[in-house]
Amino acid sequence: MTDSKQENGGKAGFDATDLDPYLLKDPEAMAMNFARALENLGQAASAWLAPRERGEISESAADPMTDMVKTLSKVTEYWISDPRRTFEAQTQLMSSFFGIWMRSMQRMQGDLTPPEPDTRKDKRFSDEDWQKNPFFDFLRQVYFVTTDWVEKMVSETEGLDEHTKHKAGFYVKQITAALSPTNFIATNPQLYRETIATSGANLVRGMKMLAEDIAAGHGDLRLRQTDMTKFAVGRDMALTPGKVIAQNDTCQIIQYEASTETVLKRPLLICPPWINKFYILDLNPQKSFIKWCVDQGQTVFVISWVNPDARHADKDWAAYAREGIDFALDTIEKATGEKDVNAVGYCVGGTLLAATLALHAKEKNKRIKTATLFTTQVDFTHAGDLKVFVDEEQLESLEEHMQAAGYLDGTKMSMAFNMLRASELIWPYFVNNYLKGQDPLPFDLLFWNADSTRMAAANHAFYLRNCYLKNALTQNEMILDGKSVSLKDVKIPIYNLATREDHIAPAKSVFLGSRFFGGKVEFVVTGSGHIAGVVNPPDRKKYQFWTGGPAKGDYETWLEQATETPGSWWPHWQAWIETHDGRRVPARKPGGDALNAIEEAPGSYVMERA
Repeated sequence: MTDSKQENGGKAGFDATDLDPYLLKDPEAMAMNFARALENLGQAASAWLAPRERGEISESAADPMTDMVKTLSKVTEYWISDPRRTFEAQTQLMSSFFGIWMRSMQRMQGDLTPPEPDTRKDKRFSDEDWQKNPFFDFLRQVYFVTTDWVEKMVSETEGLDEHTKHKAGFYVKQITAALSPTNFIATNPQLYRETIATSGANLVRGMKMLAEDIAAGHGDLRLRQTDMTKFAVGRDMALTPGKVIAQNDTCQIIQYEASTETVLKRPLLICPPWINKFYILDLNPQKSFIKWCVDQGQTVFVISWVNPDARHADKDWAAYAREGIDFALDTIEKATGEKDVNAVGYCVGGTLLAATLALHAKEKNKRIKTATLFTTQVDFTHAGDLKVFVDEEQLESLEEHMQAAGYLDGTKMSMAFNMLRASELIWPYFVNNYLKGQDPLPFDLLFWNADSTRMAAANHAFYLRNCYLKNALTQNEMILDGKSVSLKDVKIPIYNLATREDHIAPAKSVFLGSRFFGGKVEFVVTGSGHIAGVVNPPDRKKYQFWTGGPAKGDYETWLEQATETPGSWWPHWQAWIETHDGRRVPARKPGGDALNAIEEAPGSYVMERA
């Protein structure tokens, strides 16, 4: 290294030796591997084209790409409609580019002034050459400046309705995430070095994986985020002992075996989302919320939803309420003799539970005595970026597609969820899988995430229209099973859990929803996000939770004044459950004397892959 480099801590200076990892050493091997990579890329293209040529996949006229173009065109129209406004915007961007260019040229000419420290905590740019190497440092700065400028253009566009501006901002984030220099070989120092070091062998492996993943998606890319061969439901996860004691066309009901001599008199019913499979709450014995509840002396029942197909096309929310929640309540009474139940709903399973509670209140059905809602929205005013996908035009197109098939393929919803955090859940895997040619590591959570479920057409359409589009549940406009329902009629105690970093059910949205119930609501916020904040066993001693009384005023003020407690919220919730009824009875066996076991948990419905 040069003396100047040593004087500047080995980072500020830059000399020819730094270029060694970027110099091609075996052109012949590189050419051969490029040819092999192109051959594999051709196979990927064939896998993408074939189902479209056979008519198995028809691209909708109102697909996300079309909607994105229409939305961003409105932003463009605003800025080009006034030449002065256009000139000012262009001048601002070009002056920023010029400043970056001048600083970069000075560095290339030997200026040893250390570059400005990177204040953005962006994992994509963690390689030291993003700052040490003038070329890559230039790309990094230009990317950040351009991203900030484009986002500012959207935020300062006038005359757009709130939904259109929200969509424009979301689409811009998708574009900037996709066009990051970290996603291309020639503009990513780590990728460039690796391609040179392997003479392009990484691309051969990557393009082979790309072809396999498009074939696995039957013409659409099924992005692999983990090694799906390393796990199996019932072997590596969903291991809590129990029995399937009842089933119908909509769900199976699982009762778990007691691990204590006495149990709480009131059984616990868990209603998971139908968008994902229930075993997120039973990933493994160390992280299992279900097992922990059993070990606290709870008699746990879980609804395992069917993975629907065309036969379930007409099953709407009323069907899921009657054939799911009500069917589970009847099963619990047969198995335990208990009418009174504590219920838990997770995400959209919680929204279904809340609506069912309102229906029960209308019918004077008082079987559910307390309800716990995990990351559940009942009011969708602040529903976050998922609202981008819901407007009349997009819904009509989606409903037409679902009516033809009878369901929505699970990969469509999975991609929508991934797009909410594209820089973390899409592009890193794209880079690692297809450009680095690396097999993803085995990770149980990502296995569950990829084990997607289909959604019955009528059920999903009801959810999107009534919740995201109309916000009907808190407007007292939801009709469920022919009855108008209102959350104000729900007067039972509610434990309403939000997660602070939730991108699916934002904490602010959950907070607002708390005020629509007619009874007392215990609002609790936990650290982390939609999954890790909920699945947080006490012995891991991770994160924290906040309690602070009724959810009144605004969310930010409530959180600022709330009491923070380190660790898991699970014991706090268990104490809340026992406060409302802590009576205990001898441990129960699955099915009791009335119901015979159909099969071992986790049952067969959860095994059905989309």
